[in-house]
Amino acid sequence: NNDKYFKQYVIDSTNGPTVVGEQFGFSDGLFSGFNADKKSYDKKTWAFEMDANGVPVRDETLTHPRCVLQLLKKHYDRYTLDKVSETTGTPKEDLLRVYETFASTGAPDKAGTIMYAMGWTQKSVGVQNIRAMSIIQLLLGNIGVAGGGVNALRGESNVQGSTDQALLADIWPGYLPVPTSTLTTLADYNATTPKTNDPKSVNWWGNRPKYTASFLMSLYPGVTPDVAYSYVPRLDADKKRTDYMWMSIFDRMVEGKLDGLFAWGMNPACSGPNANKSRGAMEKLKWLVNVNLFDNETGSFWRGPGKDPTQIATEVFFLPCCTSIEKEGSIANSGRWMQWRYAGPDRYGETKPDGDIMVEMMLAIRKLYKEQGGVFPEPILGLGIDKWMEGHEFSPANTAKVMNGYFLRDVTIGGKLYKAGHQVPAFAMLQADGSTASGNWLHAGSWTDEGNMMARRDKTQTPEQEKIGLFPNWSYAWPMNRRIIYNRASVDKQGRPWNPDKPVIQWRDGKWVGDVVDGGGDPGTKYPFIMQKDGQGALFGPGREDGPLPEFYEPMESPFEKHVFSAQRSNPVAFTAIGEVLAVADERFPFIGTTYRVTEHWQTGLMTRRCSWLVEAEPQVFAELDPELAKERGIGNGDVVRVSSARGNLLAKAIVTNRFQPMNANGKTVHMIGLPWHFGWLVPKRGGDSANLLTAAVGDPNSAIPESKAFMVNIEKMPDQDLPE
Repeated sequence: NNDKYFKQYVIDSTNGPTVVGEQFGFSDGLFSGFNADKKSYDKKTWAFEMDANGVPVRDETLTHPRCVLQLLKKHYDRYTLDKVSETTGTPKEDLLRVYETFASTGAPDKAGTIMYAMGWTQKSVGVQNIRAMSIIQLLLGNIGVAGGGVNALRGESNVQGSTDQALLADIWPGYLPVPTSTLTTLADYNATTPKTNDPKSVNWWGNRPKYTASFLMSLYPGVTPDVAYSYVPRLDADKKRTDYMWMSIFDRMVEGKLDGLFAWGMNPACSGPNANKSRGAMEKLKWLVNVNLFDNETGSFWRGPGKDPTQIATEVFFLPCCTSIEKEGSIANSGRWMQWRYAGPDRYGETKPDGDIMVEMMLAIRKLYKEQGGVFPEPILGLGIDKWMEGHEFSPANTAKVMNGYFLRDVTIGGKLYKAGHQVPAFAMLQADGSTASGNWLHAGSWTDEGNMMARRDKTQTPEQEKIGLFPNWSYAWPMNRRIIYNRASVDKQGRPWNPDKPVIQWRDGKWVGDVVDGGGDPGTKYPFIMQKDGQGALFGPGREDGPLPEFYEPMESPFEKHVFSAQRSNPVAFTAIGEVLAVADERFPFIGTTYRVTEHWQTGLMTRRCSWLVEAEPQVFAELDPELAKERGIGNGDVVRVSSARGNLLAKAIVTNRFQPMNANGKTVHMIGLPWHFGWLVPKRGGDSANLLTAAVGDPNSAIPESKAFMVNIEKMPDQDLPE
């Protein structure tokens, strides 16, 4: 309403001017296409209106009633200061101060960044929370510019690397979609490649057939891409993507539909929601393999609290692996920097790197297939693991070269001959005909014939790069060593930086200088968001499972039966595990529970709970509460309290602190209880157990991330006692 958005940026770089089709609608918390029986949306009604050439219609005056910017205004008309203040308990003057401050970055010569962590993602609207941040940053012109962006604060040094390398059920490395069962051939899969008729849209995913064929050849270099495709597993087209993720897997265990589990570098007995359910589910397994540094609550679930080992038939194997500092390899940070690290101390005892364990197992499986035969042996015997090895051991360097990619035969591209066996210099050289192999197209350029680009430690900069802290010769950033993605949005149609004092790129003397430009070509010839099919930053995002625009819903567990924005109390398509019992406005559980990390401990505490100096600093699980609630319940610092939810209970030490304050939300005083989630029953003595005994197995419908940051609990003082051993 106050025109605090960066209008020209919105016109040039976002789908704000794009007109949405007439079928789209929204009413009382539900978008068009909702199917109440399936708890899902038919997204066809969210499509853009197309012109005669099959290009989305755009109104750059931003006045069309169905253009995205106008729909955005209409959608959020209900979110008045009074209603937001009432719902959140945040005073209006504080809201205004935050809004005014951050909105001031919507000027060409300013920038603002948003950094987030699990507090925003571990919700049943986690993806839409991040979407909301992205929308704000696009409206303010803060994407692609120096000091801008939506930046994840990772809890691990290699979380970016794990998603780049497809540690998720629905993607292959390089964010290629995993095929579904209806895509029986590679041609079927390639037919799903995004297409555009707009000459200004780079539509980089139009190259997907090249990246897919090269990925398949990296797995099976001895066959054609079509044959390799027939070897790889697919997702069931009749299932949701969340059916292949964490909480669904444990549902399958409870149902007795899984024989075994590899818990690799994880501790689901402590880290998973509704941990009692996870521990019970593992009793249904025939076998469990725990790959980790030390024994943990998962490997020893059968002898944990309340368990009778004589009644549990699960056979548990432990494979000890070495730590990250004892092995060589790369990590990728939030800035997409791939940095090579070398092994430090010698490996302890008989521990092995993860790669060695994987290769050793695969060789043993191959031997069994050769000696005894087996169903569908070709994918097992044909897998190209020889390329990952040096002699008989796993080689991080050789594997990194495969990830970069290499030529399988002599290829001439753009008049230049590339010889078989040589490294691919960039992903532009990847081919769809099976002549190139690349384990991850994003990595192409990271290990070329010139050497390991990830190992570079050169701080040399040009004057332009120095202004904004770019270090292009330090490590390697995917893609193509680009340090700020979507940097084309930082300039106008003539290639002039919106902020000349902090240029990311600029057009000078007939060429781009600064960072590696997105998309190539002269200024004004390409839309900036090259990974989007239509080339525009998505204010309107029709690909999400729960709507193209973020909408407010209460968490699945909440102290409120309703809210002021719609009749939909919670996300209507949120993931809920089988048999999950939820507490909503339940007098037995009147307080909001949340989990978080502390400085001294790491994840489920596998390593840190064995370090005496860290345990001395944070020896036990604790429950933080505000002084008003502590007085009401007669709880003092150091008292043992029992925190309970609809799923279980946990003994903890009380910490009464002003860090927590009661809130007045929806006309009701609400208290919050906070617990760190790093503890488990195994070590140390009297350390307590996991806070995830309390959390609900519910979560986001796009990612199935659990809603660990909002659940309902009760707290009560226990008689004088310590936490049990």
